[in-house]
Amino acid sequence: MSNNDAHPLDSGIRRLAEQLRDGSLSSRDLTALAFDRIDARNGGEPDFDGAPGAVNAWVRLDRDAALATADAADRRIAQGDPSLLAGIPVGLKDLFAVAGKPLTASSRLRATEIAGEDSAAWAALSDAGAVYVGHTHTHEFAAGGTTDQVGNPWNLAHSPGGSSGGSGAAVAAGMVPLALGTDTAGSLRIPAALVGVSSFKATFGRVPTDGVIPLSTTLDHAGPIARTIDDCAVALEVVSAAPRSRDPFGVGARPGITAPRAANLRGVRVAVTDRPDSVDVEPDVREGLERAVAALWELGATVVTVPAPADLSKADYDTIFLAEARAYHAQYADRASEYRPSVREFLAHDLPPITVDIYLAAQERRAGVTAAWQRWFAENSIAALIEPTAASTAPLRGHGYDAGRPMGGTDPLTAFTATWNVTGFPVAALPAGIGSRTGLPVGVSVIGPGEADAETLAIALALQERLPVPVLAW
Repeated sequence: MSNNDAHPLDSGIRRLAEQLRDGSLSSRDLTALAFDRIDARNGGEPDFDGAPGAVNAWVRLDRDAALATADAADRRIAQGDPSLLAGIPVGLKDLFAVAGKPLTASSRLRATEIAGEDSAAWAALSDAGAVYVGHTHTHEFAAGGTTDQVGNPWNLAHSPGGSSGGSGAAVAAGMVPLALGTDTAGSLRIPAALVGVSSFKATFGRVPTDGVIPLSTTLDHAGPIARTIDDCAVALEVVSAAPRSRDPFGVGARPGITAPRAANLRGVRVAVTDRPDSVDVEPDVREGLERAVAALWELGATVVTVPAPADLSKADYDTIFLAEARAYHAQYADRASEYRPSVREFLAHDLPPITVDIYLAAQERRAGVTAAWQRWFAENSIAALIEPTAASTAPLRGHGYDAGRPMGGTDPLTAFTATWNVTGFPVAALPAGIGSRTGLPVGVSVIGPGEADAETLAIALALQERLPVPVLAW
C-alpha cells in the first residue's frame, strides 16, 4: 500500500501542536485519525498472541474515553493552554498504570488486574493534556527483547524488538506520534532500532517508574518512543518533571530535562570504541554506524577512537537482574505454568534464591564499572560515544517465547545496550538508514556521561538532521 497524501500523524509533535492552536486541526479529529490508522494498520482487534499477518501493536484500546479526553483537550487549547502535548494521542506500554484500566503486562497472569491509580509518568502526560489511546504490547512482563506477538511494520515476518515492541510498532506504523516504554537491558532502544524510530533513555531515575510494573528495579528506566529525537525531547520535558512518591536517589530534587536545540558539533569530541570488534555485528548495522560517523565528521565533530573500559560481567549483570526480577515475581510462583515458556524458564521459580552477599557484591562491582565509564568520558574529554544500538537487524518473529532463548549480553539485541542500564547513563537511539541487504532499519545510539541528558539530546538532534528518519510506505 502507498499513500502520498500528507497526513497529520506523519508530522512531528511541534507541528501538530501548531495545527491544534491555529484551528486547522482539532484533537478530536486527530484522535479519530489515530483510530482510523489503527483500524487500517493494526491487522484486526488487539490479540494476546498476534496473527502472523498483523502488526498487533495494542493490548487494548479505549476509543470512547479517548475522544472524550480529546474534547477536553480542545477546550484547554481554546483557553490558551501552552502545553505542546495537549491533545496529542499517546500509547502506553502495558506496564504503566492508568487508574481504572486493566494492567496486564501482556500476560495471562494479570488478565483480571485493574490499576488503582495512575503511574507517575502517565499522570504527568495526562496533566499536560495528552490523550490516552490504549496500552501497547510488551514482551511478557518485559522479560525479553522480541515481543513476538507483535509484527514489525517493515516486514511482518520479523520482530519489532522489545520489550517495548508494541510501542515501537505503533509509532513506526503511524498510529500514534508518541508512546511510553521501559528499558532494563535495551527495551526502549532495541525497538527504535528495529522499526526505524527514535527513543531516549534518560539518566537512571530521571523519569519516574512509580506505578510501572517492574522487571529489575535498579536497572529499569522509563521513557518515550517517537519518530524523532525532538519528539522524544518534548515528552521528556513533561515526564522528567513528574512528581514521584519514591525517590531514593534524590532525582526528584533535580530540574526536569529541558528540550535543547541541536548542538553545534564543530570541535566536539565524539568517540567510537573497540566494543563492536568483540561482537558479531551484521554488515547492514556496520554500514549504519559508518553513515553516522561520516555525518558527525560532516557536522564538524572530531571523531576519535578510544578503547572502552571493562564492562560488568554477564554473571554480575544476571545476578542483579534475576535477583530483582524474581523478588517481584515470587508472588506468582504457584502459577508458573501461566507464563510463556521462555519467561517461565528465565524466572526459574524452583531455583534457590540468590543470596544477599552475592547480590551486594555484584552491585559493588557495578558501581566500579559505572565510575570507570564516568572517568573515561572526563579523562578523554569525550562529549558522547556512538555505537550500534543492536548488533543485528530485526530477527524473524516467533521464537522469543521459546524455551532456551538467550538473555542478557549473549543476545545480539542487547550486546551494546545493557551496559547503559548498568551505568544508568543517558542514551539517544535514532535510525541510521535501511540495510541494503535486509531492507530493514538499522540504528545507532548516542551515549553521554551520567546526568548529561540535555547535552546528549542536543548531539543526537544535530546528528538526526543528517540521518533522516526512514519513511515506511503503506
